[in-house]
Amino acid sequence: MLEKNVNLCGKTILITGAAGFIGANLARALLQEVENVKIVGIDNMNDYYDVSLKEFRLKQIEELTKKVSGTFLFVKGSIADRKCIDDVFAAERPDVVVNLAAQAGVRYSIENPDSYVESNLIGFYNILEACRHSYDNGQAGVAHLVYASSSSVYGSNKKIPYAAEDKVDNPVSLYAATKKSNELLAHAYSKLYGIPSTGLRFFTVYGPAGRPDMAYFGFTDKLVKNETIKIFNYGNCKRDFTYIDDIVTGVQAVMQCAPLPNEEGVKYKIYNIGNNKPENLLDFVDILQEALKDAGVLAADYDFEAHKEFVGMQPGDVEITYADVSELERDFGFKPSTSLQEGIRRFAQWYHEFYF
Repeated sequence: MLEKNVNLCGKTILITGAAGFIGANLARALLQEVENVKIVGIDNMNDYYDVSLKEFRLKQIEELTKKVSGTFLFVKGSIADRKCIDDVFAAERPDVVVNLAAQAGVRYSIENPDSYVESNLIGFYNILEACRHSYDNGQAGVAHLVYASSSSVYGSNKKIPYAAEDKVDNPVSLYAATKKSNELLAHAYSKLYGIPSTGLRFFTVYGPAGRPDMAYFGFTDKLVKNETIKIFNYGNCKRDFTYIDDIVTGVQAVMQCAPLPNEEGVKYKIYNIGNNKPENLLDFVDILQEALKDAGVLAADYDFEAHKEFVGMQPGDVEITYADVSELERDFGFKPSTSLQEGIRRFAQWYHEFYF
């Protein structure tokens, strides 16, 4: 187990993508668990998916601040806007930075490359530059930069489960290429300017108030509208579904342990955060349909078979994702453990409350 070397109590934590799925859940967890924490959240509130979901998440955070010792300051802005980032760093002087702002989605990246270059490359570069200059004039600066990478960096690697030290030089989507680029940029900045940085490769994150472009959410939307759902690769896909609470627990643990210099003297680390249990797509659909019936989202006699369409593999997709989380377990004594059945049950209940 690693020793904690970053105390979050009373500190200022910058979360980019704070209205996003992981960002908002992380902000709430920190406010609930860390005394006198100041969270500064940045989000551009773009319409890649339904903005009302982002507003719902921010409202949840706002409600929570009335009951806790910590505070939450929201800044509407883009990490691709250099002045916005520099102004936030100058005014708030964050002790810890968690970069979760990114244009997400493998399939969307094939049609809309510009938004990925802007957010995932230029945006991350702006964060790195701001971290670098946080040490100017002898200031303590940023104690730890934690940033979101993705399981997509593994591309179509044949070796499973995917381990953090595996070669990841063959991305199969632009999204994956931008995430691998983030890891390379972070390494260079850690080496050159001493920024302690940790990249987290997230595996298929899901849960209540999640992203509507993810299969579990998108399938539910379509089934409710009596539309057909597409089962890609004829159902021969496996995903390492990881529940949002497990992701947040992992991020919180990592935030408190800035990497020490490695054998090359670089304060840099990468971890997988996944459930370590790939689930077959067809099993996942079965679990989803039962949960949606139980929650009253769909009728007990809903005909699922009539709403399934089996199609080929999508460009940029991979057949399996499977996380080796042994390093996470070794360093933090933690691994995700929420079963898919339990996680999907919670999502279905939330969906019914939110939309019905």
